[in-house]
Amino acid sequence: MINFKNKKGLGRGLSSLIGEGKVSTRTKANVSDLKRNKYQPRKSFNESSLNELTDSIKSRGIIQPIIVRVADGNSKYEIIAGERRWLAAQKAGLHEVPIVVIDADDKKALEFGIVENVQRHDLNAIEEAEGYKRLIDEFSYDQEQVAKFIGKSRSHIANSLRLLTLPQEVSNLVKENKISPGHAKILVGLENCLLISKKIISKRLSVRQTENLVRTYKTPRKLFSRNKDPNIKILEQNLMEIIGMNVEIKNKKNNKGSIIFNYKELDQLNRIIESIKKSY
Repeated sequence: MINFKNKKGLGRGLSSLIGEGKVSTRTKANVSDLKRNKYQPRKSFNESSLNELTDSIKSRGIIQPIIVRVADGNSKYEIIAGERRWLAAQKAGLHEVPIVVIDADDKKALEFGIVENVQRHDLNAIEEAEGYKRLIDEFSYDQEQVAKFIGKSRSHIANSLRLLTLPQEVSNLVKENKISPGHAKILVGLENCLLISKKIISKRLSVRQTENLVRTYKTPRKLFSRNKDPNIKILEQNLMEIIGMNVEIKNKKNNKGSIIFNYKELDQLNRIIESIKKSY
């Protein structure tokens, strides 16, 4: 049974979690004596941000020590929190880094990794969800317990885990920050989510525009006359993809006609009006 009494997870900060483990040593270690934590939820590091940290370390040194535990194997220590500082220290040419050695089992190591990265918004949405799933799969947490520990709502945890049902191609787009978590949540459960994700990128659609676009795909379209000009149908489709709502073009033989925008809420109507005002 996991005891969450008086736990507030992220609200207390990483230092509180360190306090729960027994700190055995505050010292320095050779960078070669440290190794990556197998429970680190973060898989990738932004190169530009890493270079900025490297420059900072060159001029000021490492201010915050790296949290480690005693490791098995060739390396002396396994990093629990501070892998980014460790990588930057190597790029800066440091031979030693300050460390805090604590007693921590695998569960605590994963907790540290998730808390540190979520606190600093360093995880992409997929890595965050994968961290929560490991707590559930490997350490028998349920969603409610994860929510209490992390300091997030249960709905946030549930919605985060749902992202793991996306196809790998779409997940990669989230990891690469080509589409936002807000976009990704809309795509969950859609058979054509990869197609829509590509439209999000190519058309630079906002989350609201994506919601409208998905709504048009889900709404059965009125059957038009088989004699409608294919060029008119293409124009309707292009307009639908751009503005995210159904469009009907009625063109008569004398090339007179009308364009109908089928809006479903006031916000859509206002967007059409604003677009017209900006153009005239």
